[in-house]
Amino acid sequence: MAETRNGLPKGFRSAEHGWPELDRIPHPPHRLPLLGDVLGASRSTPLQDSLRYARQLGPVYRRRAFGKEFVFVWGADLVADLADEARFAKHVGLGIANLRPVVGDALFTAYNREPNWQLAHDVLAPGFSREAMAAYHPMMLDVAARLTGHWDRAAADGRAVDVPGDMTKLTLETIARTGFGYDFGSFERSRPHPFVTAMVGTLTYAQRLNTVPAPAAGLLLRRASRRNAADIAFLNRTVDEIVRIRRREGGGNGDLLDRMLETAHPETGERLSMENVRRQVITFLVAGHETTSGALSFALHYLSRHPEAAARARAEVDRVWGDTPSPGYEQVAKLRYVRRVLDESLRLWPTAPAFAREAREDTLLAGDHPMRRGAWALVLTAMLHRDPAVWGEDAERFDPDRFEAGAVRSRPAHVFKPFGTGARACIGRQFALHEATLVLGLLLRRYELLPDTAYRLKVTERLTLMPEGLRLGLQRRTAPAPAAGPVREQGDTAPDESGTAERPEARCPVHRADA
Repeated sequence: MAETRNGLPKGFRSAEHGWPELDRIPHPPHRLPLLGDVLGASRSTPLQDSLRYARQLGPVYRRRAFGKEFVFVWGADLVADLADEARFAKHVGLGIANLRPVVGDALFTAYNREPNWQLAHDVLAPGFSREAMAAYHPMMLDVAARLTGHWDRAAADGRAVDVPGDMTKLTLETIARTGFGYDFGSFERSRPHPFVTAMVGTLTYAQRLNTVPAPAAGLLLRRASRRNAADIAFLNRTVDEIVRIRRREGGGNGDLLDRMLETAHPETGERLSMENVRRQVITFLVAGHETTSGALSFALHYLSRHPEAAARARAEVDRVWGDTPSPGYEQVAKLRYVRRVLDESLRLWPTAPAFAREAREDTLLAGDHPMRRGAWALVLTAMLHRDPAVWGEDAERFDPDRFEAGAVRSRPAHVFKPFGTGARACIGRQFALHEATLVLGLLLRRYELLPDTAYRLKVTERLTLMPEGLRLGLQRRTAPAPAAGPVREQGDTAPDESGTAERPEARCPVHRADA
């Protein structure tokens, strides 16, 4: 179990203990005694509630729930100040701390004082180097080919596809194969793999814990707590099997799991414990696919609703990739407009929609709000990305040209934060961006996306964000694009910083799941 006190994460600090001038910060009207700011709030969409309050109350505001006060920040100047690593650090907030029973002190959930974060980061960072990314690329193409095979059959039958479901299958298989040499067989299943069901269960439970009074959570969520324990046990068994296969058979060719099991810290010689290996594997399997699947799903939604953007992106893919059967690693980064589509989708709906920052010492936020050491605020990334002072009065409008190079240079720093900020920003962000850009390019080259005109975007929340119920019709393009597949062409190798080439065929053996 997580370290708790009165049902709250150990060390939790309510805002009244860290913000001396809290009364200056606005809060919603109609505050109720004991309960706080709960009128009109939804337990299933807390992030979207927070966006609504942000529009009403301004760039910094507070909410009270069940006797605890929270400060929310989204104004660009305030967020830029919170990004100062000399004065602020990552805060493991309530939603993230609720995942510690699942992954303990892994990269995403470790407290700043815990040494395993730095150990794991230093051991695993080379797994996201340019050389490593070039080696992952052919496996990404293999998994994409399974997706397009599935979508080809749907298009031939005139069936719409379940976009979030299929993107989840794609991204789970991608991180499992590239990182751990494991195949969940997702596209051969009519229902989600039990690992996905358990993962969604733990994320949903972590969010639900924030919607009930902490001391009463054990009573009010008794059945959900038992289900959560079973989900955690299943995640652990799955990962233990992945590790057991690798230790028995070897052959990872330096993938993430090899690094976890075999690599010592370059300075101290320390290695990850087996318990920490399990925690890191679960973290990468969950975080490495859940947010990317959401980003792809939102991007496909916007492309289907903006045919002019889809046509422009498709023309770029045709021009850059030409008739090559499988795009090489270097060709993905050349899809500049496709990347803008992805960035604009992440601006509107960053799938990790918030992050928390805490003061290292007593300080003054943006020269105006005093904070004591340990005081923290939740940055609403989705609202930061809508700040009209930065993005204009049309900030709700989808416009990939916001990320044209000149436009990016004209904006201040720290206004686009889909992967968090600072030393503890997402370690896998380049992996996610490469995978998502590649997949969007492959799908645009192969299909016309046909939206359901009756569909209205509805966003489901489980700490991450996903479009709910999104289905698209597909039409194969008149001139069929070559199928995605492993890169075989000579000359598609990608040199690393030292000038040596990584063979694209380098890959780890893949073991199939039986569950």
